[in-house]
Amino acid sequence: MIEASLPLLVPLTFLLFALIIPLFGVKTPTVAYPMALVGTSLAFFFGAYGLVWVVFEGPISSQLGGWPPPIGIEYVLDPLSAFMTVVITGISLLVLIHSRHVVIVEHPTKRVPYYGVVMLLLAGFSGIVSTADLFNLYVFLEISSLAGYALVAIGEKRSPVAAFRYLLLGSIGASLYLLGTGFIYIMSGSLNMADVARILPVIGEQPAVIAGLILMVTGIGIKMALFPLHYWLPDAYATASSVSSALLAPLGTKVGAYALIRILFFVFEPTYVRETIPLTSIIAWLSIGGIIFGSIMAINQGELKRMLAYSSVAQIGYIGLGIGMANPLGFTGAVLHVLNHAFMKASLFLVVSNLRIKVGHSNIWAFDHHLTRQMPWSMAAFVVGALSMIGLPPTAGFFSKWYLILAGIKGSNWIFVAVILLSGLLNAVYFFRVIERVYLPLRKDPLVQSDGAREFQGWRGREVKFSILVLSGGLLLLGLLNSYLVNGVINLMIPVDL
Repeated sequence: MIEASLPLLVPLTFLLFALIIPLFGVKTPTVAYPMALVGTSLAFFFGAYGLVWVVFEGPISSQLGGWPPPIGIEYVLDPLSAFMTVVITGISLLVLIHSRHVVIVEHPTKRVPYYGVVMLLLAGFSGIVSTADLFNLYVFLEISSLAGYALVAIGEKRSPVAAFRYLLLGSIGASLYLLGTGFIYIMSGSLNMADVARILPVIGEQPAVIAGLILMVTGIGIKMALFPLHYWLPDAYATASSVSSALLAPLGTKVGAYALIRILFFVFEPTYVRETIPLTSIIAWLSIGGIIFGSIMAINQGELKRMLAYSSVAQIGYIGLGIGMANPLGFTGAVLHVLNHAFMKASLFLVVSNLRIKVGHSNIWAFDHHLTRQMPWSMAAFVVGALSMIGLPPTAGFFSKWYLILAGIKGSNWIFVAVILLSGLLNAVYFFRVIERVYLPLRKDPLVQSDGAREFQGWRGREVKFSILVLSGGLLLLGLLNSYLVNGVINLMIPVDL
């Protein structure tokens, strides 16, 4: 039955299309886009089917090559991994639908390798969330990272420097995670997550286990861009090409957040990381720093894409804060914000893509009210995404922040509550200045003139509007239906002893 193979089907689908796109695209480059779209659509179907099956029937386990764990590598779809699979495949499908003309403009001679690398990136992301093996997680982490370095490197003139910095820090993070995994394997004799979880209560006090956990969390923190390990993120997101940013910003750091949740709360016990080693408290306070730092830096940016990159540092802080508070409400807020932020950032970065193609730049000081006539749908989508980032009801961003506030109140963490409320005001500062320039007539001409549009035939095609409208509508729909999502899916993934 197909259900038994569902944990493997999504990463295998992406890997298959990563191979066949270059194979068929060598002679016919135009097939790269439709093949990438078909592969991602199939992966989304498998992911959605897997989530429905898991919610109603329970988790699914697959053994690679028929070898049972802990000897063989196991892949598992449980509520958390199935949920993340749908987020990855759904967002990537919408971004790729939008990418048709954008990639032609930005990478006219590199379409085939570009879509092949994108498939490899998504294979790594989906493999990370479906594997139940600590070392196999490292393998997929490196697959996605190598693809991510390549996607960043072919962006703007400064992108090779940003990609090199990303490569250096990403390699350090991967090395730390691998070293920590080695410590855990030496002490437990296993790499299977469920098997290690059964053994850890006996060996949890050993210094090697403690050191291994700290190394793994630090390595994942770099991949997640957890403050102050975020140094690679602003330049990477700001200088990557439009489609690359729209894929990496919503998904890359969220996969890191998933790995952190999986290791802290499912491999190790919540009480262990709260009391024996207070890692959750450290993560919470670092996340508070990230929220404040990212928001202040975003205010100081005059380039919209760079502003969104720094805002990602702050938004990752919300997810880290929910993880760090280590209670059911915080967990719910963190997982819900993973979904909400994926929708928000994909929508906003696709708007930036439209701006750069249509008007030739994304410089905030060059915006004026003419944009509302040139790009009414894109500007409307930007407003919805901005309101959700600020956290205004009934948008999705309000509800994930609301759960984080409730978690802070429940734990009497009043500083956390105050920072969440303050960050909403900071978010309003840097988003409303953009909305003001776009929707209110200026008395003077813009200080910066356009660099020149890069028009292409088919700009008014449905692909350009479809994705941003679906994402923006999704932000409203997720907000209105958040209780069904929380009660029907997220509550199923909360660890029993959290």
